[in-house]
Amino acid sequence: MDALDRKILTELQMDGRLTVTELAARVQLSVSPCHRRLRDLEREGAIRGYRAVVEPAAVGLNFEALVFATLRWEDPDTVISFETAVTAIPHVLQAQRLFGEPDYLLRVATADLAAFQELYDQKLARLPGVQRLTSTLVMKNVVQDRPLPE
Repeated sequence: MDALDRKILTELQMDGRLTVTELAARVQLSVSPCHRRLRDLEREGAIRGYRAVVEPAAVGLNFEALVFATLRWEDPDTVISFETAVTAIPHVLQAQRLFGEPDYLLRVATADLAAFQELYDQKLARLPGVQRLTSTLVMKNVVQDRPLPE
Protein backbone atom coordinates (compact mmCIF):
# COMPACT_ATOMS: atom_id res chain seq x y z
CA MET A 1 0.00 0.00 0.00
CA ASP A 2 1.46 3.31 -1.05
CA ALA A 3 0.66 6.94 -0.27
CA LEU A 4 -1.88 7.15 -3.10
CA ASP A 5 -3.78 4.13 -1.80
CA ARG A 6 -3.83 5.74 1.65
CA LYS A 7 -5.16 8.96 0.16
CA ILE A 8 -7.93 7.02 -1.60
CA LEU A 9 -8.85 5.35 1.71
CA THR A 10 -8.85 8.70 3.52
CA GLU A 11 -11.19 10.26 0.96
CA LEU A 12 -13.57 7.31 1.05
CA GLN A 13 -13.68 7.34 4.86
CA MET A 14 -14.76 10.97 4.70
CA ASP A 15 -17.36 10.33 1.98
CA GLY A 16 -18.10 6.76 0.94
CA ARG A 17 -20.57 7.95 -1.71
CA LEU A 18 -17.94 9.53 -3.94
CA THR A 19 -18.11 8.46 -7.55
CA VAL A 20 -14.92 7.09 -9.04
CA THR A 21 -14.66 10.31 -11.08
CA GLU A 22 -14.92 12.48 -7.95
CA LEU A 23 -12.48 10.25 -6.08
CA ALA A 24 -9.98 10.37 -8.95
CA ALA A 25 -10.14 14.18 -8.98
CA ARG A 26 -9.60 14.40 -5.22
CA VAL A 27 -6.53 12.15 -5.30
CA GLN A 28 -5.26 13.71 -8.53
CA LEU A 29 -5.37 10.55 -10.62
CA SER A 30 -7.13 9.70 -13.86
CA VAL A 31 -10.33 7.68 -13.59
CA SER A 32 -9.09 4.35 -14.96
CA PRO A 33 -6.04 3.93 -12.64
CA CYS A 34 -8.12 5.18 -9.69
CA HIS A 35 -10.79 2.58 -10.43
CA ARG A 36 -8.15 -0.17 -10.66
CA ARG A 37 -6.66 0.85 -7.32
CA LEU A 38 -10.12 0.98 -5.74
CA ARG A 39 -10.95 -2.55 -6.95
CA ASP A 40 -7.57 -3.78 -5.65
CA LEU A 41 -8.21 -2.22 -2.23
CA GLU A 42 -11.62 -3.91 -2.10
CA ARG A 43 -10.29 -7.29 -3.28
CA GLU A 44 -7.38 -7.22 -0.80
CA GLY A 45 -9.73 -6.45 2.10
CA ALA A 46 -8.44 -2.95 2.90
CA ILE A 47 -11.99 -1.76 2.19
CA ARG A 48 -14.38 -4.05 4.04
CA GLY A 49 -17.55 -2.46 2.72
CA TYR A 50 -19.64 0.68 2.42
CA ARG A 51 -22.41 1.79 4.73
CA ALA A 52 -24.46 4.73 5.94
CA VAL A 53 -23.55 6.15 9.35
CA VAL A 54 -26.91 6.57 11.10
CA GLU A 55 -27.52 8.97 13.96
CA PRO A 56 -28.75 6.73 16.84
CA ALA A 57 -31.23 9.33 18.16
CA ALA A 58 -32.87 9.51 14.71
CA VAL A 59 -33.92 5.87 15.09
CA GLY A 60 -34.92 6.12 18.74
CA LEU A 61 -31.69 4.87 20.33
CA ASN A 62 -31.13 7.71 22.78
CA PHE A 63 -29.32 5.75 25.49
CA GLU A 64 -25.82 4.33 25.34
CA ALA A 65 -23.89 2.30 27.87
CA LEU A 66 -20.52 0.61 28.06
CA VAL A 67 -20.69 -2.81 29.65
CA PHE A 68 -17.59 -4.58 30.93
CA ALA A 69 -17.90 -8.36 31.11
CA THR A 70 -15.66 -10.70 33.09
CA LEU A 71 -15.99 -14.41 32.36
CA ARG A 72 -15.79 -17.22 34.93
CA TRP A 73 -13.53 -19.29 32.72
CA GLU A 74 -11.61 -18.38 29.61
CA ASP A 75 -11.45 -21.82 28.04
CA PRO A 76 -12.08 -21.90 24.26
CA ASP A 77 -15.65 -23.26 24.56
CA THR A 78 -16.73 -20.50 26.97
CA VAL A 79 -15.16 -17.79 24.82
CA ILE A 80 -16.82 -19.12 21.65
CA SER A 81 -20.21 -19.44 23.37
CA PHE A 82 -19.99 -15.95 24.83
CA GLU A 83 -18.91 -14.36 21.54
CA THR A 84 -21.59 -16.20 19.56
CA ALA A 85 -24.29 -15.08 22.00
CA VAL A 86 -23.08 -11.45 22.01
CA THR A 87 -23.10 -11.39 18.22
CA ALA A 88 -26.79 -12.35 18.27
CA ILE A 89 -27.84 -9.29 20.33
CA PRO A 90 -28.61 -6.42 17.90
CA HIS A 91 -28.31 -3.71 20.57
CA VAL A 92 -24.64 -4.58 21.09
CA LEU A 93 -23.03 -2.20 18.61
CA GLN A 94 -19.45 -3.19 19.39
CA ALA A 95 -17.84 -5.99 21.34
CA GLN A 96 -14.12 -6.09 22.00
CA ARG A 97 -12.10 -8.78 23.74
CA LEU A 98 -9.53 -7.23 26.06
CA PHE A 99 -6.29 -8.30 27.68
CA GLY A 100 -6.55 -8.59 31.46
CA GLU A 101 -9.73 -7.76 33.33
CA PRO A 102 -12.40 -7.19 32.32
CA ASP A 103 -12.46 -9.69 29.47
CA TYR A 104 -14.82 -7.79 27.16
CA LEU A 105 -16.05 -4.28 26.48
CA LEU A 106 -19.53 -4.00 24.95
CA ARG A 107 -21.01 -0.81 23.52
CA VAL A 108 -24.78 -1.01 23.83
CA ALA A 109 -27.51 1.31 22.51
CA THR A 110 -31.17 1.25 23.60
CA ALA A 111 -34.12 3.62 23.61
CA ASP A 112 -33.84 4.56 27.27
CA LEU A 113 -32.77 3.41 30.73
CA ALA A 114 -35.77 1.08 31.11
CA ALA A 115 -34.93 -0.64 27.80
CA PHE A 116 -31.30 -0.96 28.88
CA GLN A 117 -32.34 -2.52 32.20
CA GLU A 118 -34.51 -5.05 30.37
CA LEU A 119 -31.70 -5.89 27.94
CA TYR A 120 -29.25 -6.18 30.83
CA ASP A 121 -31.52 -8.46 32.88
CA GLN A 122 -32.89 -10.59 30.04
CA LYS A 123 -29.88 -10.93 27.72
CA LEU A 124 -26.57 -9.55 28.99
CA ALA A 125 -26.69 -11.06 32.48
CA ARG A 126 -27.56 -14.43 30.90
CA LEU A 127 -24.66 -14.54 28.47
CA PRO A 128 -22.71 -17.83 28.69
CA GLY A 129 -19.82 -17.84 31.15
CA VAL A 130 -20.43 -14.39 32.65
CA GLN A 131 -19.10 -13.96 36.15
CA ARG A 132 -19.57 -10.20 36.46
CA LEU A 133 -20.98 -7.29 34.46
CA THR A 134 -20.17 -3.68 35.19
CA SER A 135 -21.75 -0.81 33.29
CA THR A 136 -21.22 2.85 32.88
CA LEU A 137 -23.46 5.28 31.05
CA VAL A 138 -22.21 7.36 28.15
CA MET A 139 -22.71 11.04 28.86
CA LYS A 140 -21.48 12.29 25.50
CA ASN A 141 -19.56 10.96 22.49
CA VAL A 142 -16.59 13.23 21.93
CA VAL A 143 -14.85 11.32 19.12
CA GLN A 144 -16.90 8.88 17.08
CA ASP A 145 -16.58 7.25 13.65
CA ARG A 146 -13.27 9.01 13.04
CA PRO A 147 -11.43 7.96 9.89
CA LEU A 148 -8.25 5.97 10.44
CA PRO A 149 -5.10 8.11 10.32
CA GLU A 150 -2.97 8.03 7.19
